[in-house]
Amino acid sequence: MSAQYPVVLKKSEEGYAVGCPALPGCWSQGDTEEEALKNIRIAIQEYLATVRDAIPEGERRSVEVTLA
Repeated sequence: MSAQYPVVLKKSEEGYAVGCPALPGCWSQGDTEEEALKNIRIAIQEYLATVRDAIPEGERRSVEVTLA
């Protein structure tokens, strides 16, 4: 399954900070914009896996959402 999440990228003295507003607390960083985007992709995958694993299998459902 594939989905797109908006991210916010901020340049700082240390490189780039990047966060996913749709997933509270999901942040990462990188020395370059490319590295920061790669790292937030991994952080989003891990965030969603943690949420999925916290819900008992019999109670999990998925819905498809289309943005207007």
